[in-house]
Amino acid sequence: MKSTGSTSFGATVSRGVVAGIAGTAVMTAFQKLVEMPITGRGESFAPADFARVLPIEAKDEHQRRQLNWVTHFALGAMWGSAFAIADRAGLHGQKAIATVFGVVYTGDVLLNTALGLYEPTKWSAGELAIDVVDKLVQAEATGVIFDRMQEL
Repeated sequence: MKSTGSTSFGATVSRGVVAGIAGTAVMTAFQKLVEMPITGRGESFAPADFARVLPIEAKDEHQRRQLNWVTHFALGAMWGSAFAIADRAGLHGQKAIATVFGVVYTGDVLLNTALGLYEPTKWSAGELAIDVVDKLVQAEATGVIFDRMQEL
């Protein structure tokens, strides 16, 4: 693995953003091809709902779907940025994945709960498991991609 000391912080964050977008694509494929067919869960508009914190309003279903996708991948890019911070703190591999997952997932649930978008105390064990597994797939994919990009 290359030393991060010779890589600028901007380059490390850029690598994280790309890895986060790619990791989100992996999670999305997992959701659409594996999780949703098994669980019967429908499409989530949680990212579009979260985007209400921005001065953007979807005027129709098409715009809501577009906003959902843009926000979905933007949030993934932020997960990737967290890997850049972990990298700078000397965390790599599974230690980075576990740390980023713990911090970002907890922050995600707390923020969405504070915004009134989530009610985790009312989630069933199955709903909690789906949320954790989907986002763990994202964290694992993002972390692996982030580390592999460093080797290039």
